[in-house]
Amino acid sequence: MTYRLGIDVGGTNTDAVLLDEEGQVISKAKSPTTDDVTSGILDVLAKVLADKAIDRSMIKHAMLGTTHCTNAIVERKRLSRVAVIRIGYPATVAVKPLTGWPEDLKQATGNEIFVIGGGHEFDGRRIGELDREALRRIARRVRGRVDAVAVTAVFSPVNPEDELEAARILKEELGDTPISLSHEIGSIGLLERENATVLNAAVVGVAKATATAFSEALRREGIDARAYFGQNDGTLMSVDYAVRYPILTIACGPTNSIRGAAFLSNQRDALVVDVGGTTTDVGVLVNRFPRESSVAVEIGGVRTNFRMPDLVSIGLGGGSIVRQRNGQVTIGPDSVGYRIQHEAVVFGGTTLTATDVAVAAGHVGIGDRRRVSGLDPGLVRQTQGAMVRMVEDAIDRVKTSPEPVPAVLVGGGSILLPDRLQGVLEVLRPAHYEVANAIGAAIAQVSGQIERVFSLDAISREEAVRQAADMAREEAVRAGADPAAVEVVEVDDVPLAYLPGNATRIRVKAAGDLAR
Repeated sequence: MTYRLGIDVGGTNTDAVLLDEEGQVISKAKSPTTDDVTSGILDVLAKVLADKAIDRSMIKHAMLGTTHCTNAIVERKRLSRVAVIRIGYPATVAVKPLTGWPEDLKQATGNEIFVIGGGHEFDGRRIGELDREALRRIARRVRGRVDAVAVTAVFSPVNPEDELEAARILKEELGDTPISLSHEIGSIGLLERENATVLNAAVVGVAKATATAFSEALRREGIDARAYFGQNDGTLMSVDYAVRYPILTIACGPTNSIRGAAFLSNQRDALVVDVGGTTTDVGVLVNRFPRESSVAVEIGGVRTNFRMPDLVSIGLGGGSIVRQRNGQVTIGPDSVGYRIQHEAVVFGGTTLTATDVAVAAGHVGIGDRRRVSGLDPGLVRQTQGAMVRMVEDAIDRVKTSPEPVPAVLVGGGSILLPDRLQGVLEVLRPAHYEVANAIGAAIAQVSGQIERVFSLDAISREEAVRQAADMAREEAVRAGADPAAVEVVEVDDVPLAYLPGNATRIRVKAAGDLAR
């Protein structure tokens, strides 16, 4: 009997679950997320492994869904200094790199910007020769001043030749300095792809520190297991892959919850309402995976175009602060977060939260109900109604069809919601709903995704799809999948009418079980 260990770090709680080979829950635990995050991971590990009957030598895989990289970008802390190199002079100088970035984020990442000659047209024709000498001069200038490099060439998803050559030269000059290449991260649009690449380079150091801390936590608990990080498409990647592409961990928490909801409820297509301590995320299950967003997404005030789950997030959670002014109730968006066990009224605190209201209404029996027995019944009813309306509005915003579908409620904060909601076929609250995020991390497969533009004047559509599928399979194997078990799970083919050469954009996703 072997086990899988899944851990998910949320804004309020860090959850852990231990699953056997059949996917049955052997043990589960919650612990408050700590300021340094790592202490919370150690605490929850100790709880989930407290049963002496658990043979720790049988834990073969350990998965972590983490907010470290997201927090670093949002808080402007622990970010690496990045040399930003754009290949595309003079064609791309009208809009400089990092245009539109918040000034504090620019300064936090070093604000070292360079534009050099090279790059390709949209049909793959060369704009100009790559300026190799400029690359070497830049490398000598930034040596010792930056921690990472982000390289973006114009239309590199069509032809990545210049980015690959730039990486080779920079490695010669800078040694082991991490280098992020845009064609491996973002989609066609230059500015959004460049932004995602710079952010990726900026959090490489955070990812390395997190990976080291996770490995150390496992070692201290006597666990010798292959470690994986959660991706934001509901799948996993190896630690080495995560350190190379840490931006892919952004929003992995909600996607873990969506995958966990699919597993626990046995639903292929449904809405998922994940209520945490601070926010509620409403997403959509499509064939057991989160639906991807089709629009550019902002991260920390920066517009990007790499894959992200399609979510509607609202400021409602178990720790959301409830106020009443002039007869009107407001809920959030501020929250007591992981301090709920000290600040909520039912736990002896003085801040009225959404959890206090749920306890007063008799929906949940946590804390000391006597502490909220004196709440005005009108306030309780009004707050409950406001919470339900907030979620129903979010459900309406994320739906793309009027057809009723099931809604799966997960997350510890889902105790706030009733068993009936407008706009859904039925409300499902499966067993172990409160640790769906950790379960989603534990049961996930490993995936790889590529997006390329092909000219169908040169090859047939079938050959283009075959080539893209082969690249996606290779990417999945690089991320840690078993080569014998990788399958193509999604193909998206979009003709690009504004490009010559009968161009088409093909995106392929492949997924498979963990490599043994």
